[in-house]
Amino acid sequence: MLNYLIVIAIASIVAATAPAGAQDKDPAKYPSGPIKIVVCVPAGGGVDTVTRIIADKLRHRFGQTVVVENRGGLSGNFGAEVVFAADPDGYTLLASQPAPLTVNALLFKKLNFEPTAFEPVAIMTSIPNTLTVRPDFPAKTAQEFIDYAKANPGKLNYASQGIGTTSHLTAELFNRKADTKLVHVPYKGTAPAINDLIAGHVDLMFTEMASAIELHKAGKARILAVATNKRVAMLPDTPTLLEAGLADFESGTWNAISAPPKTPPAIVAKLNEAINDILRLPEVQDHLKKLNVTPEDMTPAQASDFIKADTRRWTDVIKAANLTGLE
Repeated sequence: MLNYLIVIAIASIVAATAPAGAQDKDPAKYPSGPIKIVVCVPAGGGVDTVTRIIADKLRHRFGQTVVVENRGGLSGNFGAEVVFAADPDGYTLLASQPAPLTVNALLFKKLNFEPTAFEPVAIMTSIPNTLTVRPDFPAKTAQEFIDYAKANPGKLNYASQGIGTTSHLTAELFNRKADTKLVHVPYKGTAPAINDLIAGHVDLMFTEMASAIELHKAGKARILAVATNKRVAMLPDTPTLLEAGLADFESGTWNAISAPPKTPPAIVAKLNEAINDILRLPEVQDHLKKLNVTPEDMTPAQASDFIKADTRRWTDVIKAANLTGLE
């Protein structure tokens, strides 16, 4: 009898002190512990900024710690690998730009994750791209720029955040649509690329409006066109590239939250509802407006379709430019 009581006592102590791992995996009790969001770009960029806004609100909503951890490198692949290998319990999430979910499978010889296997949770924000030139560039309009680029093949260079980024692919799309030969100068991130554009070391950049608009207003760079299907409210006098004569020219970037493969649908749905509710908050919308980004509101199924469509958009561009086989 004494031995039996000792066994019961030990079992009770173990149960009381053990981590709540088994409980954490019950979707009905989610979340019952800290959540980690891995941002697959360095701190300070657009993905990181938006994720931290969401994470702060998730802490209050769930009453749990929400940690943001930056794992930048290799066009987002490093961070994606970490989340792909994590337990599918909703406690490790990926915050990313499009590349690791869409084009990296086409660009790199080998990935240690399968992009299409991630569970799309939410598209947080979207940002249109712009044709932005150095402040002293001779062309003053989009049409003048196209004419100038055609007359000077191989003489204009454009910056990007790196090989395979949206800024790079948008320029390659422009080369195809406008029959130009712009020269690629890849950088490691937005900040160094923008700095060289301002300094006049590169001629242009197809960069997101959130980065370009303040430079445009300050006269440090000039936005000649937006890559949207209609003019944007913040730049009503700036034409679209469609208006400049480039048919079907649309390009933008976006920030997504994804979960590891096989994360239970109930957890994905709960996260989606929470993130979308946060994006609807007036104070969050005001904050995002100041950042010049647009909050989205999609179900997981809509987010999945959105990511697939964006992948299709850039597949032909990547193949035509022979951008495959990166190490």
